[in-house]
Amino acid sequence: MVDLNENTNINIPLRNLLALIFMVAVSVTGYVNVTTRITQLEHSQNIRDVEMGANTEFRIKWPRGELGALPEDAEQNLRLQYIEKHLDEVEKIARTLEIKADNAGLR
Repeated sequence: MVDLNENTNINIPLRNLLALIFMVAVSVTGYVNVTTRITQLEHSQNIRDVEMGANTEFRIKWPRGELGALPEDAEQNLRLQYIEKHLDEVEKIARTLEIKADNAGLR
């Protein structure tokens, strides 16, 4: 049986030692590259999940008007309110004229 202690010598050819060092370096580099790529993919997936959630919220809330309105929509709403107000006035005048026409026997 061989005694192993801190003074035990190992004989290995230099070529094999360099090959071992090279293989360890390649393995470490490969591991770091794979780990980095996995981290990037996980980060991209997290960002995509957040964007999809925001898109879903936008898709549901925008048509309901819960996320505000475009400036053009606000202007259009003001114009519609103006038209509705004047249409109500025109309808009142038309009713008044109908009543006057009925009273005068013109109908």
